[in-house]
Amino acid sequence: MPQKHAILYYAQRTTHGGFLISEASGVSVTAQGYLHTPGIWSKAQVDAWKPIVDAVHAKGGIFFCQIWHVGRASKFEFQPNGEAPISSTDKLITPLTLQDGTIEAFSPPRSLATDEIPKIVDDFRRAARNAIEAGFDGVEIHCAYGYLVDQFLKDSVNDRNDQYGGSLQNRCQFALEIVDSVTKEIGSD
Repeated sequence: MPQKHAILYYAQRTTHGGFLISEASGVSVTAQGYLHTPGIWSKAQVDAWKPIVDAVHAKGGIFFCQIWHVGRASKFEFQPNGEAPISSTDKLITPLTLQDGTIEAFSPPRSLATDEIPKIVDDFRRAARNAIEAGFDGVEIHCAYGYLVDQFLKDSVNDRNDQYGGSLQNRCQFALEIVDSVTKEIGSD
């Protein structure tokens, strides 16, 4: 859930006519990969974002919601019923060594079946609609840093042999479907 302290946090960073992009907000219950990251898939989350968005608008700011799905950058504990994180692949992410020396390991992912992909695309569409209902001026689709959309784009990660894998054109298909779905839902403007 977005937290009340975010009202002050974002308002402090707003100037008249300024443009802000929110922290990454999960598009579904399977999109989570870290503690305390907000989502935008439920009515309760939409309602929690409204006063935050209102505070930015009250200071004259323009505010976009960044929507994302972490894909395989997750752990069983963040997934519904302790299931495997979803991805374009079943390849495990190499554990990361954090600045403090802590090792962060991720759970083995499950490659999405081809017929499951439209559901994830629809999660992005619904999250975009929810963002607009919360009062955001638009959305930014998070497609980088090794998260789900990027997992489909990278030939070093995406080992699929369906219409979402192989050639660059096929690897871009997932991202293009998300963009198309979101723009049809809330407009490209």
